[in-house]
Amino acid sequence: MMNITETVKQLIIINVIFFLGSLVVPAASTYLALWYFENPNFEYWQPLTHMFMHGGWMHIFFNMFALYSFGSALEHFWGGKKFLFFYISCGLGAALLHSGVNYYLYHEGLNTLVASGYPREQIIQVMAEGIYSPQWGDFMSKDTLNGFLQAYNAPAVGASGAIYGLLVAFAFMFPTAELALMFIPVPVKAKYFVPGLLLIDLYLGLSGRSIFGGPSGIAHFAHIGGAIVGFLMMWFWKKNQFNNNRWDRR
Repeated sequence: MMNITETVKQLIIINVIFFLGSLVVPAASTYLALWYFENPNFEYWQPLTHMFMHGGWMHIFFNMFALYSFGSALEHFWGGKKFLFFYISCGLGAALLHSGVNYYLYHEGLNTLVASGYPREQIIQVMAEGIYSPQWGDFMSKDTLNGFLQAYNAPAVGASGAIYGLLVAFAFMFPTAELALMFIPVPVKAKYFVPGLLLIDLYLGLSGRSIFGGPSGIAHFAHIGGAIVGFLMMWFWKKNQFNNNRWDRR
């Protein structure tokens, strides 16, 4: 097993400090988690700080184990600066897509209520107070109402978006490496494993459900956002590397 690399080790330490700190000072989660940008709790630093916050022991354990497993291999080849740039970029990409989807879900519900006769300002004021009217469910589907409320009121935490970027990079660099999930006993090559995992996330994100059924509290589109940024960066670097090594380059 590859030894942990320096930048990965420092990232894990920072994540653990943030996690333990949030247990001691619970109010820190309000300031450091990523809120929807039209929510009064939103602050400009949250797209960065949210990737160092986690919602529980299992959440941080699996994310840090993945960071160690895939991040150390990538940093070994890239070096610390390139790895950190990639990691942070994927985390910010995750925040961007997650926020974009929340914008759609929130305004879908808001526009539905306005079209039903509710004053826009009144709806915004009620939502800003962290409450809602049960009567809103009479004018929209249950899924639309849940999406509307969760988009505005549920903050996002975790390094998962950045981790998904690492997964994509790992599949680019080591496509034949065999990976496995706990509930899939047969190892699968990275070039099949990672796209399959992303398809599952996309399906769960669109359906709004968890893999075990019932409502999902997982920010699936943050995973997709991190993976997209990771893919674009790997594609660009690979293309640029090829161009820089052309035999006829002057």
